[in-house]
Amino acid sequence: MPSHLRIAALGVMLVAYPLVASAQVPQSYLGTWTMDIAKSKSDPDPLPKSNVVRWEVVPGGGARNVGDVVDAVGKVTHNELVTMFDGKEAELKGAAVPTTRAYRRIDDRTYEYVQRVNGKVTTTTRSTMAADNKTRTLVTTGVNAAGKPVNTMSVWVRK
Repeated sequence: MPSHLRIAALGVMLVAYPLVASAQVPQSYLGTWTMDIAKSKSDPDPLPKSNVVRWEVVPGGGARNVGDVVDAVGKVTHNELVTMFDGKEAELKGAAVPTTRAYRRIDDRTYEYVQRVNGKVTTTTRSTMAADNKTRTLVTTGVNAAGKPVNTMSVWVRK
């Protein structure tokens, strides 16, 4: 291949790489989301007073999830996680006990993650985006830290 064609091909690859890498991130999820407490349900644990999450792209095709929660008794927590949506476990920094989540992208409007606490699978959550990209619903099933069955549905609104 002549050198000018190799240079042109390299230029195309450098321009296209960020587009391919970010394709792993469900683009419709990027941005800031607030839980609509009035439309959400939780059993057995109480819903938080507020919950705000921000999704952003990180280099290499992944996404950062940054969450700020005020729980039912007023305790404030901040957590962060970086995932590639590849099914591999990622540490949930800021969790009270060692917690990981393994995210996998299902399609442009759906992803799922399995949460482990102290290495043990506790819950599975499926997030589904509405067609208008303005709301999404998360359904979580499994068990809580006390071993009680969890059945939670939360509605999120784009800010």
